[in-house]
Amino acid sequence: MSSAAALPGSASTDPVLVAATIGTGLMAGLYLAFDVGVMPVLARREDGRFVAAMRRVNDALDDDPAFGALFIGVFVATGVAARRLARADRSDAARRARVAAVLYGLSVVVTICVNLPLNRRLRTAPGTSYAALAAARAAYERPWRRANAVRTAACLGALALLAGAARRRAVVRP
Repeated sequence: MSSAAALPGSASTDPVLVAATIGTGLMAGLYLAFDVGVMPVLARREDGRFVAAMRRVNDALDDDPAFGALFIGVFVATGVAARRLARADRSDAARRARVAAVLYGLSVVVTICVNLPLNRRLRTAPGTSYAALAAARAAYERPWRRANAVRTAACLGALALLAGAARRRAVVRP
């Protein structure tokens, strides 16, 4: 049997593809949790509590090395999986992984170009008066939520593609 394929159930899926799929699922889950849980709850809070909570969340995530490694590692793993699948003549799975890399890459670009700058502006916004807090929130909340929805959709699409590639039992040996 070639290294390009295995009979269903006879071998495990490529570990790089598995890592890319799990990592993408983790990122999609995080973004989705903000879409359906965190932001709707914070939307009901007054401006000062909203700003304080988002500053704490952003401080915890934006500069965390483990989160950064996951965030970038998923992109790298997806690209590596696509290349390994292509080398193993698994063209359909490789195509899925390439498109997944593009979608996940979109989430990276949105994060770097929209979410992180908004987080930094919120971090440094003056917060001593009701008017300043209201202005900081108004400049932040809607654009951040829209960008997060894009990240969520991109990651969910990438996850579906990677799961489809993995489901085909694409076995690749280094």
